[in-house]
Amino acid sequence: MINQSNVLYIDLGRKSFYVKNRSDLFDKWLGGVGVALQLYKEEAVKSANPFDPGNTIVFAVGPLTNLYPLASKVVAVFKSPLTGNYGESHAGGRSATAIRSAGYGAIVIKGVSDRPIYLVISDKGVQFKDAATLWGMRSTFTVGRVLREALPGAGLRTIMRIGRAGEKLVRYACVITETYRHFGRMGLGAVFGSKKLKALIIHGKSSIYMPKIKIYRDTYDEVYKLAVKSGLMKKYHELGTSMNVLSINALGALPTRNLSEAKFEGAEQISGEDLAAKKLGRRVACSHCPIACIHLATIREPYPDEPYFYKTTFVSYDYELLYSLGSMLGISDTSGLLKLIDGVEVGGLDAISTGVVLAWATEAYKKGLIKLGDSLVDLDWGKADAYREAVKLIIDQPNEFYKALAMGVDYASKIYGGSEFALSFGGNEMPGYHTGPAAHIGYLIGSRHSHLDAAGYSIDQKIKNLSPQEIVDKLIEEESWRQILSSLVVCYFARGIYEPSIVKKALNALGYELDEERLKELGRRIYEDKQALKASEGFKPYELRFPERIFEVPTFHGSIDKNYMKAALEYYSQIFNEIIKKSSNLK
Repeated sequence: MINQSNVLYIDLGRKSFYVKNRSDLFDKWLGGVGVALQLYKEEAVKSANPFDPGNTIVFAVGPLTNLYPLASKVVAVFKSPLTGNYGESHAGGRSATAIRSAGYGAIVIKGVSDRPIYLVISDKGVQFKDAATLWGMRSTFTVGRVLREALPGAGLRTIMRIGRAGEKLVRYACVITETYRHFGRMGLGAVFGSKKLKALIIHGKSSIYMPKIKIYRDTYDEVYKLAVKSGLMKKYHELGTSMNVLSINALGALPTRNLSEAKFEGAEQISGEDLAAKKLGRRVACSHCPIACIHLATIREPYPDEPYFYKTTFVSYDYELLYSLGSMLGISDTSGLLKLIDGVEVGGLDAISTGVVLAWATEAYKKGLIKLGDSLVDLDWGKADAYREAVKLIIDQPNEFYKALAMGVDYASKIYGGSEFALSFGGNEMPGYHTGPAAHIGYLIGSRHSHLDAAGYSIDQKIKNLSPQEIVDKLIEEESWRQILSSLVVCYFARGIYEPSIVKKALNALGYELDEERLKELGRRIYEDKQALKASEGFKPYELRFPERIFEVPTFHGSIDKNYMKAALEYYSQIFNEIIKKSSNLK
């Protein structure tokens, strides 16, 4: 039987591990991000560099994992090499199922290996395997294929791995799991690379004891029916998040050519509707998900000198990739865009950061801030082949310019100029929504500087004429509830299903006695814990800055007012300081 409270501790330097029951944490913090945050605080060395042995990675799953539909995510917590502060990333696929089936609620990884290794984790413990032959391998797809063929556990197995971008410490390198899912943002791949950790393979077959089986079955059926009968979930199945391309473009909110515009004339060609009609090859679902929102397009290319023989490549796409590597770079050629996405996947880069970095580089090049001797390729809007070469150069880092690009757009713009059009929020590159003030405030004050923190773009589309203080309050309220979703751990696409009343029922079936008010209080405590941790690592809200470019391009709300945004930041700073004061008093 699975004990959700078991935590697996791994020391890469000593090549050792042990398991400890941490019911003290799981009983209080549920699981997922709630527990991961506490484990990180216990194990990470304060003020350690992101690439120091003292930077600790924590993976955690939640009480709903393996039990309910759409409870398919894993949370990773670490210090981000991109922002130098708290990092958090989520991924779907089979990772959550594999971790819990192996008998663990969380995995803690610390230290640095003296040589490239990969780990094989099961209910029997950890094997430390030599990864010399995998290190430097060109494609992340090849790494996954080799490990799949070499190791047991198919079915309930996950294979997380990094590409050459992680090995080369590109600050926005990602960790790929099950080929088409990612711990995408904040640079977890680079942290893996700094630890000489090429991959994690996790598998197990443990079962789960259910204390209230009748309540569980009834609640499961309720959640399942809500999921499969939801109109929005049907859209996710049919088109995925790429359904947003045309609607966001129609609003005048689709960042185009480094947000020099907010409408893209080529939106139709890169829309979910057009891709589904012309390029869709198959759909894929995460474990325990009836929706299958992962859409794979096909690239079909003839072999040289072999008539009627074709190589078919599957490429995962969604809204954020179509924005960052499509409209943001002025690319409307579907085949060129898919090949560019494939190149980013092969190298193991975060697609959002890559697109924003290349968009800044293109504008800087066109304005003469950098020369052809720096860029080595003629960067220009719409030239997918040139961008594919630039992606390889970001990974290889042949000169000082590409070394700077590998550090992120914030760093590169400080070296070469053009910070006014460098779309960085707290060190993290901009997501794909120029919907109005709530979106941009959310990017900046969210715990991860991400659109997934509090969905400010949704507030922009639903509510008008809010004061700066009202927007900040709504963002914090939403982010606080998302801490519960991230502790369970459920997919954010299902946030409309997993409302407080449903969460209460789902947990009750597992023996938890938490009412809606206590759940909301717990979410707020986790949110405040994150702020306190960020402060202890040197985060200062009064140092936050908005990119000038967001004030130059009107939204469907009109132009964003600088004084309005300044007032929002001042109000957030007051709340932040109150949280830190409260945290200090509790100590």
